Amino acid sequence: MIIAYWIIAALLALVYLMAGAMKVFRSREQLIAAGQGWVEGANTGIVKLVGALELAGALGLILPPLTGIAPSLAPMAALGLVLVQAVAIGVHMKLNDTKSLPVNIILLAMAIVAAWLGAALFAV
Repeated sequence: MIIAYWIIAALLALVYLMAGAMKVFRSREQLIAAGQGWVEGANTGIVKLVGALELAGALGLILPPLTGIAPSLAPMAALGLVLVQAVAIGVHMKLNDTKSLPVNIILLAMAIVAAWLGAALFAV
């Protein structure tokens, strides 16, 4: 079970570190050019907040269990990413952007599994 957690957590962390950094450090125009069409109608602060939440979730999946400091935070970070994906799916559906839904659904499923495995492994 621990190997499954680390594989899923590492994959999720990689995706969310890249996506979060992109939202935090790139301009609105760069994000739109990169295919992030939802940014066009969103407040810049919201875009940066989503990016910061993605970065925090990615770090929360990896750092607590890796350091042994409050490892029970890992499943909570995974639940945070579940919420991020649930909102993302809603936004994409509202914008009729169905091409990104398969990726959102896969990330949602992976975050659910990471939360479940993390709770089983690191619950206090």
